[in-house]
Amino acid sequence: MKIPQTRRAFLHNAAAGGALAGLAGGHARAAAVPPKGQSVVPLDPAIEPLVRLLEETPRERIIDTFAARVRQGESYENILAALLLAAVRNVEPRPSVGFKFHSVLVVQSIHLLSTSLPRADRWLPVFWALDYYKTTEEADERERGWTMKPVDEAAVSKIADPPRAFSDAMDRWDESAADTAIAALVRKAPPADIWQQFFRYGCRDFRSIGHKAIDVANTHRVLGVIGWRHAEPALRSLSYALLMHEDGNPADRDDPADRPWRRNQDLANEIPAGWQQGKPDRQATLELLRTLREESENEAAGRAVALLKTGVAPQSIWDGLLLAAAELVVRQPGIVALHAATTTNALRYAYRHARDDRTRRLVLLQNAAFLAMFRQAMGARGQVGDFAIDELKPADRTAGADKPIEAIFAQVNRDASEAARATLAYAEGRGPLKPWINQARRLVVRKGSSVHDYKFGSATFEDAGEISPQWAGRYLAAAAFLLQGSGKPDNPLIGQARAALARGNA
Repeated sequence: MKIPQTRRAFLHNAAAGGALAGLAGGHARAAAVPPKGQSVVPLDPAIEPLVRLLEETPRERIIDTFAARVRQGESYENILAALLLAAVRNVEPRPSVGFKFHSVLVVQSIHLLSTSLPRADRWLPVFWALDYYKTTEEADERERGWTMKPVDEAAVSKIADPPRAFSDAMDRWDESAADTAIAALVRKAPPADIWQQFFRYGCRDFRSIGHKAIDVANTHRVLGVIGWRHAEPALRSLSYALLMHEDGNPADRDDPADRPWRRNQDLANEIPAGWQQGKPDRQATLELLRTLREESENEAAGRAVALLKTGVAPQSIWDGLLLAAAELVVRQPGIVALHAATTTNALRYAYRHARDDRTRRLVLLQNAAFLAMFRQAMGARGQVGDFAIDELKPADRTAGADKPIEAIFAQVNRDASEAARATLAYAEGRGPLKPWINQARRLVVRKGSSVHDYKFGSATFEDAGEISPQWAGRYLAAAAFLLQGSGKPDNPLIGQARAALARGNA
């Protein structure tokens, strides 16, 4: 991955143009040779002007500028594409795949929330993300003024076997070789084949507390909306992110972040054939949950394999993983536990979309190991509580447990524990979960101020549909510790966006 000139010089050169052609036979064509003097990756010519508008508009004018574009008929898909492409072109996944790089990582969350809201509110998360992108662009400019350069076309043309070249480069942690290999791969291989590699490498190591797996899920999901013609710059960014590491080549070291992957290569072989046809087992879920509560990453992955050997359905294993992630949120409501939940969401997504049986085995085992590592990381940040999600008691009905949904969320900011117990009482009283989730979703958009509010919210709402129904109430109850309550002030930016979007109707 190349580091070019400052952003000011980039914006000057970007005006010269440059194009990435559309689709050819289902694969992205090679990028056009950039005009002389241009040192920024070219994009699809249909989206380049909108991306430049996002890059060049000052933050204080971004809401009004893009509200005008919406009123003029700019499509949701185009603005979503501009969000992703501006971020991958201008925000470097260094020194960690997180921090300012959340302008890339959050796009899937924005999409999930936007498309689940009533039509009148659909644009609000997008406008929050437009403003957020400008803050990360400014942060990157202060650090190094990084932008993605055009790929080395001479090196790309020499690659005879792109799949092997890419896997070899990733295995060697070779950033330059991976950059040219992924460009060649995008141009020649079917997208489904490419994603199998990314699903595997996305769960390879524990660096950046799960953000690598989140980046894979984010890019896969968003490209599915905006189109494969935008794949080359997005996947170059993704490859670069997955190769983030500390000093020294991980291929030549024995770092703790890599040990589960190496051990699980052998452990995956112990999972019997036909393992996905097992039977649901509530007790197996609880057994895995107890292991994840106290034991090491090795014991966690080993317990998952032992249970699968007895014929337990993978769904019961995933139930244990999702409950363990939710339990950590209560045991220490904070940034590490939040990422245990969002990483589990990303790995569950990879498991669901991976075609390769071995990749699915590894994703599941890595998730089990990572949850133990998240718990250990929480211990380094302070006290980790003794909460057990399976032992949570619903609020006493005689004390007014039959609260309406609005009353539950009014309680979140005052007492998250009581809000959790009231949520469980609501669920066990057979209150429908969809209205609860809809209210929680609206509050994320109205009240959320952090990128993690959006990431955690979208992951929670999706995984409430992934966990078995018998556990959904407990899962959502735990989420009350990090969701938004109605007592929190509204985010002023959302009001600004509403007003800007409404001006054309005045």
